[in-house]
Formats: sequence, structure tokens, C-alpha cells
Amino acid sequence: MVMSESRLIGRLTQYGLLIRLDKPIGSLLLLWPTLWALWIAGQGRPDALNVAVFLAGVFVMRSAGCVINDYADRDLDPHVERTRGRPLAAGLIGPVEALVVFAVLCLCGLALVLLLNRLTVMLAFIGVALTAVYPFVKRYSHLPQFFLGVAFSWGIPMAYAAQTGHVPGLAWVLVLANLCWAVAYDTMYAMADREDDLKVGVKSTAILFGRYDRFSVGVFQAVTLAILAVIARSLNLNAYYYVGWVLALGLALYQQYLIRDRGRSESFKAFLNNAWFGGAIFTGLVLAYLD
Repeated sequence: MVMSESRLIGRLTQYGLLIRLDKPIGSLLLLWPTLWALWIAGQGRPDALNVAVFLAGVFVMRSAGCVINDYADRDLDPHVERTRGRPLAAGLIGPVEALVVFAVLCLCGLALVLLLNRLTVMLAFIGVALTAVYPFVKRYSHLPQFFLGVAFSWGIPMAYAAQTGHVPGLAWVLVLANLCWAVAYDTMYAMADREDDLKVGVKSTAILFGRYDRFSVGVFQAVTLAILAVIARSLNLNAYYYVGWVLALGLALYQQYLIRDRGRSESFKAFLNNAWFGGAIFTGLVLAYLD
């Protein structure tokens, strides 16, 4: 019985590592823009059910994304320093087992979204498709970061649909802002893996941009902040919002400092720092709507 319990705990531990319970950064990067949309669509008072469903849904679908990503990269990850210890890459979880976990997570996501309106459910199916396809894009294109940006922005139209019953033009402007932000932070992520990616043949914007990588990241950061400022102006948000915006600007400059020498650990640290960037914008929104 003791051995059985030990094996069960060990299996659950591997499942936790597979869905990145130990690395919440992905959930945060998916959560922040979804919360931006909920707060704007709800004018600072989003429906409690919507908030609860999207909080749980973000965790579930990010977990599903990690599983299908590791399944797609199961033959590549053993050759990349940062990923060779992942459960699938290390042979601690089998490919079929991983697909079962992915299917279960998608069913959980479906159960959650069925609590919402029909338009949100329809958009959710597109979101699942984006999640499933993304890991394979880097095999064929140098622009997987753009595809990730679309996938990580899909919570925005879903949030608007759930809160208001439709998706206005402003939602798509917010999607554009988040797409630019995702390209910026995921390029930093790719900069950390660039040497290994070149060896195994994986494509990325870090490779595509080459020596213009830092400049390109800066451009996408600037466009993100500019669009967020335009959105705030169109909504007549007060000065409290700009406290968060200015903090986000400072964080973007700090990230530029971190990647100045394109070091592996520094680039990854800059990527992680984006959790604070998204949180700063959300804090500004909350403060503006509380006033």
C-alpha cells in the first residue's frame, strides 16, 4: 500500500510538471489580457460568474497548451538545455498518456465555457483549435510568436462576448495590443533558446530578427504601450490608469536593459518580468474604475 501511494504521488507530481504547476508565468500572461477585457467590458464591475469561469478557464487551457506543446516537441526537447527535463522529454510520461491528459483538460474547459452564452462557446472552439495548432507552427514558420499572440489574445473577444453578448471593435484593438506584447515577450523567450533552436531546426522571431532582435522587441513594446494609451483615452480613463501604464513603461525599459547582451539567463528573466507588466496595466484599470 505504501508503494502504491508513493507511485501515485510520483505520477501526480509528473502530471503537475507536465502542466507547469511549478511555472505559473504562462497562466499569468494569458490571464492579464483576459482580465483587462473583462474589466473594460464590464466597466470595472464584471459579472462574478464570468470572472470565476475565466480564472479557472485560463488555468485549464494554459495547462492543455503546455501538454500539447510538449507532445509536439517530445523529440526536440531532449536536445534543448532548458527543456530536456520535462516529463515527456525525459520519458517519465508517455505520448498517449499526454494526449489523454490534453483531452481531459479540454473537456474541463468545455464544461466551464458551457456556463456562459452561446457566442462565448463558439469562440471557445476556435480557442481550442489555436491551442492545438500553435506548437506545430514553429516547424514551418519563423513567426510562431505571432501565432502565440493570437492564441494568447483569444480570451479578449471571449471575455467581451461573455460580458456583453457581442464583440465590439475596441475588443479587436485590445487584441492587437496584446498580440504585439506577446511577440515582444515571446521573442525574449526565444532569445534564451536561440542557440539550441538553431541546432534542432526550430524557427522563431529571435532567429528571424537576428541582430535586430532587441530593436524589434522594443518596437513591439512601444506599439503595445501606444495602443493601450489610445484605448485608455477612448475610454476616458482617469489619471489612476496611467500610474499602471507608466509602471509598465518602466518595466519594458528594464527588460530592454536585461536583454542588452542577449544572455540566455537574462533574456529568460526579461521574459518572466512580463508578468509584472501585465499586472501593472490591470492594476491601472482597477484603480481607474474604482475612482
